[in-house]
Amino acid sequence: MRMLVKISYHGGQFMGFQVQHHERTVQYEFERILKRMHQTFVRIHPSSRTDKGVHAIEQYFHFDTHLNIAPDRWLYAFNSALPKDIYVQSVEQIKDDFHCRYDCVGKKYRYKVYIDEAKHIFEHDTKVQQKKPVNIQEMKEAAKHFLGTHDFTSFCSQKTEVQNKIRTIYQSEVNETQDGFEFVVTGSGFLYNMVRVMVAYLILVGEEKRSGNEIHTLLEERDRKKIPHTAPAHGLYLEKIYLDKEELINEFGRNIEIYNKNSSENV
Repeated sequence: MRMLVKISYHGGQFMGFQVQHHERTVQYEFERILKRMHQTFVRIHPSSRTDKGVHAIEQYFHFDTHLNIAPDRWLYAFNSALPKDIYVQSVEQIKDDFHCRYDCVGKKYRYKVYIDEAKHIFEHDTKVQQKKPVNIQEMKEAAKHFLGTHDFTSFCSQKTEVQNKIRTIYQSEVNETQDGFEFVVTGSGFLYNMVRVMVAYLILVGEEKRSGNEIHTLLEERDRKKIPHTAPAHGLYLEKIYLDKEELINEFGRNIEIYNKNSSENV
């Protein structure tokens, strides 16, 4: 049987989602539980692999099992054994040919920033501090330049291993909040550090050190060295995983182009 698990987690004390040798990761916590229950190693397959310090409001993974355990009992078993910074929202049985990674048609991220010269100690690992005021209206206009299909080589880590760096962005907006602003972006997929580089550039626009009108040129130049900054990880949240094409269409319209991930190129 193949089981689909919907989870959320606070990433502050994790070295990321993916298993790393002798490091605390989200994947390890689940595979530890599954190994104990199956008496053998069981691999989980996530929809996304978040980095160190990044949080998830909604994340999915699947795993295969021969154990005849009802979904509600899996839910209880996981939440009883997991640490306090991970929570399983739901477990369901799915078709054996479903794959969390390749059947994911879109992802939504949210990046949270508060503006204050004083540090908010109770939000030190859930929001990023911006000490000086920024021009949020300029940031709003700049964010629109990311919409559409582009090669995002200039807006990802130089460590990005995939060859195809073309991604489609359905939503890119900066929203003012009571204590600062949030950047919300939804796309077909994202490259390593892509959202954090986008945020870093938008903050430079807000500080009036760069112009939003440069974004198209930067995308065309495909030169990561032109954008030297990457925003901190702890302001970033994986907010939503789209496993259903209709859900993506209902939110962004039938005219959008939807991509199927049939290889590791498009993640």
